[in-house]
Amino acid sequence: MKKKVTKGPGPKEFVGKVISDKMEKTVVVEVIRAKPHPLYRKVVRRRKKFYAHDEKGAKMGDWVRIRETRPLSKLKRFVVVEIVRKEEK
Repeated sequence: MKKKVTKGPGPKEFVGKVISDKMEKTVVVEVIRAKPHPLYRKVVRRRKKFYAHDEKGAKMGDWVRIRETRPLSKLKRFVVVEIVRKEEK
């Protein structure tokens, strides 16, 4: 009898702001999430930077959606899926 292989929940996706676009085809995205403190229940903001591969041409200040992928380099583990909102100048 064959075992059924079920796929898990899928790759992680985040929405964040591009804080650096100085590299070729790579952007640094800052993701801010709010979660309650486990004991005191106050909402605490946490932020983390992700390096993402960018074929879409995102610029600094743009909001982008990134998705987890296979390791592309030492630091890059995400790829830009879409530009959610462009920065207005």
